[in-house]
Amino acid sequence: MSLDHDTFFMKMALKQAMLAFDNGEVPIGAVIVHDNEVIASDYNRVEKLVDPTAHAEILVLRRASESISNWRLRGMSLYVTLEPCPMCMGAILLARISRLVWASFDPRMGGNGLSVGLARDCSWATLPDMRGGVLRNESLQLIQTFFSLQRNKKDNSSP
Repeated sequence: MSLDHDTFFMKMALKQAMLAFDNGEVPIGAVIVHDNEVIASDYNRVEKLVDPTAHAEILVLRRASESISNWRLRGMSLYVTLEPCPMCMGAILLARISRLVWASFDPRMGGNGLSVGLARDCSWATLPDMRGGVLRNESLQLIQTFFSLQRNKKDNSSP
């Protein structure tokens, strides 16, 4: 896919991240695309669903699988606003996603040896084509704003 396609679909993922932000969730959004058509989109719902696995990536993998009645998502691209954590990367690999594009790099849980390292170390998995940094600044700004507001809430609620 071209940079223009990546930017277009990442903007859709960022809209999902804004919905997460507006709902008090860590602002991460994801979109799954097949043949230039969005077949699933969602955002983090960990707090609302009281479910530690309700990351945006997991939710769109479930929706996409349901929509095609198949858990194998070959030929599909996943756009996500933050580099996937190890749990999500494992699910992405198991689902056979063909292409993974993310916005912000996650130095704590992402590519610095954890998530992308997991993918590269899995000899049993067919690796997706991976690209990071698409609309990085927009995603990073949203995440930083969210956590800044969370810190301010804690500071203002202290005695």
